[in-house]
Amino acid sequence: MLSQLPCTGASARTRTTYNRGVTTLAQLVAEITACRTCARLVRCREAAAEAPPRRFADEPYWARPVPGFGDPRARLLVVGLAPAAHGGNRTGRVFTGDRSGDWLYGALHRAGFANQAASVGRGDGLVLSGAYVSCVVRCAPPGNKPTPRERDRCVPYLVQELELLTGVRAIVALGGFAWDGVLLAATRLGHAVPRPKPKFGHAAEARIGPWQVVASYHVSQQNTFTGRLTEPMLDRVFARARAACASP
Repeated sequence: MLSQLPCTGASARTRTTYNRGVTTLAQLVAEITACRTCARLVRCREAAAEAPPRRFADEPYWARPVPGFGDPRARLLVVGLAPAAHGGNRTGRVFTGDRSGDWLYGALHRAGFANQAASVGRGDGLVLSGAYVSCVVRCAPPGNKPTPRERDRCVPYLVQELELLTGVRAIVALGGFAWDGVLLAATRLGHAVPRPKPKFGHAAEARIGPWQVVASYHVSQQNTFTGRLTEPMLDRVFARARAACASP
């Protein structure tokens, strides 16, 4: 179990939780995948596995919290909202097995961070170079909408990833929820966030601690199908992030 430690400015209800025995990404992955802290999220992720859509009826589901994925020496960290009920919750890899993942890994491939654009399952041969992909909440939430309390319980895992991924210089936040989650994680690591708080918007940027944080509309179908987010828009975000990765 994670031991509780207070966080500056946090209420008793939303204290940051850490297991200070976690010193490697492998240990953190094990810690994440064993979590059953949020009963509502546990029910949601397991219900999705018990009643899958017909196209996935014969597939086994991961149905556990989904850890981050990628290169431990990453200069770029990509942060999303949460696993999709029939995407990452099914495949066990973040942004894998759905159209959002196709968009994200396609962009990472074009930017030179991935060896392929395919994002089908954990055994599909996808390898990231210089990049790591994660999310703020690790379980598929009902309606794809975690509560603030669920976010605050889960964000310590993002904090620990940031501590362990010491080479990261750029962070791409996919969507407003991820943007806020990254800012929250940064404050819990003691980094000052500019005031007034940087507002989310596509291609918005903020310098926080050692990181250049770059925002993008989320790669969800409600953005990509409607044209709110296009491939050129996404590519420009990753080009900016790649440039920021070159900073010392």
